[in-house]
Formats: sequence, C-alpha cells, structure tokens
Amino acid sequence: MSSGTLAGQVAVVTGGASGMGAATVRAFIEAGAVVTLVDRDEAGARRVAHETGAVVVVGDVSDPEFCDGSVDAVVATHGCIDVLVNAAGVIHRAAAPGTDDDDWRRVMSVNVDGVFYMSRAALRHMAPRGSGSVVNFGSIWGGVGAAGVLAYCASKGAVHQITRSMALDHATEGVRINAVAPGHIDTPMLVSERDTPPTAADLEELAEATIPMKRLAQSDEVARVVLFLASEEARYVTGAIVPVDGGISAG
Repeated sequence: MSSGTLAGQVAVVTGGASGMGAATVRAFIEAGAVVTLVDRDEAGARRVAHETGAVVVVGDVSDPEFCDGSVDAVVATHGCIDVLVNAAGVIHRAAAPGTDDDDWRRVMSVNVDGVFYMSRAALRHMAPRGSGSVVNFGSIWGGVGAAGVLAYCASKGAVHQITRSMALDHATEGVRINAVAPGHIDTPMLVSERDTPPTAADLEELAEATIPMKRLAQSDEVARVVLFLASEEARYVTGAIVPVDGGISAG
C-alpha cells in the first residue's frame, strides 16, 4: 500500500516494541500516521521510536487506569484518536496441568483484558466523533484448537469474539473493528517459552510440514494487512477476522 494511506491520522499501537507490533509501527509511519507506541518493554520501544519517530508510552495494557490515561493523553495532545491497533500479546506453552493460576491470569490479562481496556478507552472518543478504526491481533489458534498452548488459544478466541461483538455494537457509528489472525510468523514469540529453542532447520521443517505456502511469514506481511484494515481502503469492512497464515486455515 502506498505512502500517505494514513496521512495525518493519529494512531496508537500496543505491543509496538518488537515483532508484528513493531512492523505495524513502521508501516503506519511510512503511511503518514502520527504514531504512539505503547509497550512495557521500554528499551525495545525506544529502539523502534528512534528508528521511526514514534512517540513512546511505557506501561502495561492489563491496567485499565493506564489504558484510559494513555488514550486520553493522546487525544489531549492531538485532538483525536483515529486508529487503535491492539498488538500486545504473550504466550504460555502448556496444557492445563502445566498452567498455574498466575500463568493463566498473565495470558488473559494481556491478551484479553488489554484488548478490552484499550478498545474501551479508544471507543469513548471514536464513537462520539463518528469515526475510527480498531484492529486487533487474533490468531489462527483463536479459531481452532492447538495442543500445548491452552491459555493462548482461549485468549485469542476471546479476541475474535470481542472483535465481532464490538463491530456490531458500533457499526452505525462510523467505527470499524476488525482483527488479523496470523499463523506462523517469524517473530520472537514463535521461539519463546520453549524448553529447547528451535533451530533454523526446525522452523524450516515446521513451515514445510504445516504451511501450504511452505514458508514462515515475515512481520511486515502482517503489518500490511493491518494497514489495509485501518485505512479508508477497508471502509466497508467491519467484524472481519482476516487470516494471514499462508493458507493454513484454508485446509
């Protein structure tokens, strides 16, 4: 998508310090948006900000007061919020017996509560103004089960339902809510929290065995879809969960 797609628009991207969130920050800046990057990883956020010119707000999206305050501050500074991208997310790799209360709560608090709190804060400004776009990060594992990532799958299923329900709630108010559902993406999360970190050969084997396109996606390939959904090019799209998975969900 060409530069200028989001010219002058005010965007907030959570989880923008690395991976797909960072790629989204880069894509939005290139498209002309004014971007505030929200992340609890201050060092990573500062690196992306130094590269892109985004403004950094450090904090935890599982804290509702932080979410309200960060969105209100953006509106106070820029006069509005046009786009919210909820890319912050964590994973815990275990079945139920290996998922203790803290593990479960950590995944749900970031992946589900954070999406709700940030969206609620943004919608309080978007809906009265009659315009805005929210793009959530779901997952292909929000639509089907996967062994060994129980909490993550449950959290992403919740994100998909939040997306659909919010889209219906605000369909007549000029606010669109959509989600991307990435598959296997070449990001730090893909190799995190594993007993033995996979090698490059392991990842190549994973792609060959599970992805019809026979390769992992790069973060910028997801960010381009996020950019489309956030832009006026997708003005008649709301409530959609868009797979970005190399064909996995087609099989």
